[in-house]
Amino acid sequence: MRNLPAFTLAGYDKGRGKLVQALWFAVMNTVFMAWFTPARLRVALLRAFGAKIGEGVLIRHRVRVLWPWKLEIGDHTWIGEGAWLLNLEPISLGAHVCVSQEALLCTGSHDHRAADFRYRNAPITVRDGAWVAARATVLAGVTVGSQSVVSAGTVLHRDLPDLTLHRVDGSRGPVPEPV
Repeated sequence: MRNLPAFTLAGYDKGRGKLVQALWFAVMNTVFMAWFTPARLRVALLRAFGAKIGEGVLIRHRVRVLWPWKLEIGDHTWIGEGAWLLNLEPISLGAHVCVSQEALLCTGSHDHRAADFRYRNAPITVRDGAWVAARATVLAGVTVGSQSVVSAGTVLHRDLPDLTLHRVDGSRGPVPEPV
């Protein structure tokens, strides 16, 4: 039986103090996510809060990042409208990665076997050239291989090798050649 009042944040480090966390939430919810904020300013704001971001990165509006200081993005990566980087643990996006509209990268979960429902978090890595398509979900502890594709609307709960397509039915195969 679950004992939710026994839940604690034991073992979870947010990485910054409460003042910095509050300041980030204020900036994220007023300026960062706004449609009128230039993409360059979004990148500058993430860097100001500790994110490591390469050159030519495009971050669209309504993107949510829980903790910028736990985010690393390579050169020429795109993050689409409404994507959510729920990074209780680090998220690393390689170069030329595309995270499409409303995709969710979720580094946090709970241990369903433990009565106190304790955290069971793990980092996510998306390697160079990979594509996480619209409304796809990548779960904690997963690595998306180089040049791989996580199809729209799918849930990826285990590592995806390089050059592999994760399909809606959960099957996997080689990424088709461009036409």
